[in-house]
Amino acid sequence: MSHVGVPRGTARKRRIPALLTAGVLTLPALAGCSSGEKDTAAVAAVPQDVARAARAQVADGGKVTWAIDALPTTFNAFQADADSATGRITGALLPTLFPLDAQGRPQLNPDYLESAKVTETEPRQVVVYRLNQQAVWSDGRGIGAPDFVAQWRALSGKDSAFWTARNAGYERIEKIERGHDDLEVKVTFAKPYADWRSLFSPLYPKQVTGSPDAFNDGARTTLKATAGPFRLREVDKKTGSVTLTRDPRWWGGRAKLDSLVFKAVKPEDRTDALAEGAVDIADIDSTTAHRIAQAAREGAAGAPPASGPGAAQGPADALRSWAVAHGTDEEAAEEEQEARDDKAKAADAYATEQSGLRAFVVRKSLEPAYTQLALNGETGPLADDRVRRAVARALDRQELADTVLKPLGLPAQPLGSHLAVAGQPAYRDGSDALGKQDTAQAQALLADAGWTREGALSRNDGTKAGSEGEKKKDAEKDAEKKGSAGKDADDGKGNRAAGEPAADDGLYIVGDDKPGAPGTHVLAPAPDAAAQSVALLRQAGYLGSTGTSEDARDAIRAQDRQPGGAAGAYAPAGTAAPAEAADTARGPLGKNGKPLSLRFVLPSGPGSAGLRSVGEKIAAMLDTIGIRTEITKVSDDSYFRDHVASGDYDMALYSWPATAYPATDDRPIYAKPLPASDGSLLVEQNYTRVGTDHIDQLFDQAASELDEKAARDLMRKADARIWAAAGSIPLFQRPQLVATGKQLVNVGAFGLGVPHYQDIGYKAPQAAGAPADRKK
Repeated sequence: MSHVGVPRGTARKRRIPALLTAGVLTLPALAGCSSGEKDTAAVAAVPQDVARAARAQVADGGKVTWAIDALPTTFNAFQADADSATGRITGALLPTLFPLDAQGRPQLNPDYLESAKVTETEPRQVVVYRLNQQAVWSDGRGIGAPDFVAQWRALSGKDSAFWTARNAGYERIEKIERGHDDLEVKVTFAKPYADWRSLFSPLYPKQVTGSPDAFNDGARTTLKATAGPFRLREVDKKTGSVTLTRDPRWWGGRAKLDSLVFKAVKPEDRTDALAEGAVDIADIDSTTAHRIAQAAREGAAGAPPASGPGAAQGPADALRSWAVAHGTDEEAAEEEQEARDDKAKAADAYATEQSGLRAFVVRKSLEPAYTQLALNGETGPLADDRVRRAVARALDRQELADTVLKPLGLPAQPLGSHLAVAGQPAYRDGSDALGKQDTAQAQALLADAGWTREGALSRNDGTKAGSEGEKKKDAEKDAEKKGSAGKDADDGKGNRAAGEPAADDGLYIVGDDKPGAPGTHVLAPAPDAAAQSVALLRQAGYLGSTGTSEDARDAIRAQDRQPGGAAGAYAPAGTAAPAEAADTARGPLGKNGKPLSLRFVLPSGPGSAGLRSVGEKIAAMLDTIGIRTEITKVSDDSYFRDHVASGDYDMALYSWPATAYPATDDRPIYAKPLPASDGSLLVEQNYTRVGTDHIDQLFDQAASELDEKAARDLMRKADARIWAAAGSIPLFQRPQLVATGKQLVNVGAFGLGVPHYQDIGYKAPQAAGAPADRKK
């Protein structure tokens, strides 16, 4: 048996796929910040798409409504059920000591700190924070050491009465004390911690973190004190909205807006919400983005809708409809007239929607998150690293990136790292550790693993393909091949890819040598799984429509998509067989009579068409090397909870958010599963069940390395090892599409950066006679 996560009190920092959490690049920030880092990434980031305006050009007053997926169940970002709405809202209410700049780099926030630096490294690492003397909570009390101490004690993991989802970094703190005065906080670490800037963001008042009761339940629907440009006014469950108002005690730049409302709107309802003016800002999918762009074109040209119910009929269709409506067949004429009336009503409604959408503009960039192909290495064929590497090398990642990003006008570049995205200083393409797309090499890897076309036809013995018995036989054969030469299996020769982990690297696939358990069952905490399911499915809408039919069967075998039609089709006698493509497999591979078949699980919801289209392209690519792929569609609600988290899949597509602190945040995702005292396995957030000792060691070393360049090099080495293990294959960085009102400024697609809430507002009216601003 295996479990997702770790026992309470020892939890590392939990991250949710495609979800916004503290320390993740998409966490909102509060105020402007200075830039002290000069290191630049080797690959430039896609720039932010934000309507920039100086504060003097922003009008005072007004209300803005921002769409969120659902009302947050808690305002405590350190609890398991915190979600993207929690991060978005608390970003406007609470201190973020090191918000992220446009390159995703943490920068000191002068609204809260005058300085923060490592003052000692021996015998202990010491960090001294110098607080802004104006920084106060909304109740008038100054922000100080007591707030730091309370948060440390709550998140240290030493008291299990605090229901925390993560404690990474806090468990390394030895003590926190007041410095030379009330404005100085001195933090001493028992163990060096490179990611110390990730701590105390958001910073909660001691009223929230000072006791287990207050921590666990006191911040679910309210916050006793805040310290941001806005304060919490109301949570209205009936309307599904959270209202923030300008905080008069805020010492920084005065918030331009009177109020900021976060309203729960489901992704599929956002087109209507925008058209009706119910929201002013919303993350949208490509379909809604297309509607907005089309509305703008129609409005500029004064032309009727080019598509939808209002689109003009062709001459032949129009003539036919008129003839039937005015013909002698009274029954047919009545039906046609009713259809014409219904169409006219639908056209009016569509035209009204399009008119409403003309008030918006689409801002687009790349989101700080990436979509990956996850290969479950627990059991079956993918437990063999050669099969996983063959799958990876069969993929044309450039084609997949083109499919998703090119139609949106965004740069289409396959992602080359698990631990950073393009534009971050730590980014470097490490995919060479696995190897480029190469059909011949993929087929060679499968042959080396014993999967052949002959093997699909007959069973040589009673051993089941992919079973423990077969693995034992393969191991015995390998031992015989080595003979007395004693040749190390990891000498870099044969079909092993460059950079692959050595045999003594501790490569561990869950399912090997499981003590006393015929099968593995993973238990996922229900609240976490539900939130993760929403986050995972949220990504599908961004992929957009690619023309895939939604009437396809729930289970599609890639083998049926061979040239010449579906398997089993008939043709007249004497018809020549269709020519076979040079790179197409002649048939499925197999071993001992069992075909090589992988189960590809994807969500079936209406917003997941793009995700399924990518999945079908992947299946077709695997088909060329003889791997049969079955795409199984499951309900949206069960996709993550019952399949990804529980390990009930061979392949799956989902996203992880990028982070400025990979040594801390990414370790649970790639950590080697560990045996528990009851014989079960703890997989944390490593849903591929593939990990190595060496990868864990590199993460641990990087987390303790105070030299930033050295820590970055360690992370790049870890990334190369993750590529070589081939449990997770990054595909592309996700697109970020945001609809904003045309009059709104300082908001849009922030990319790697974060919003400054106090600067968001409406463009100020232009003085009479002043020159018009040029549109950038």
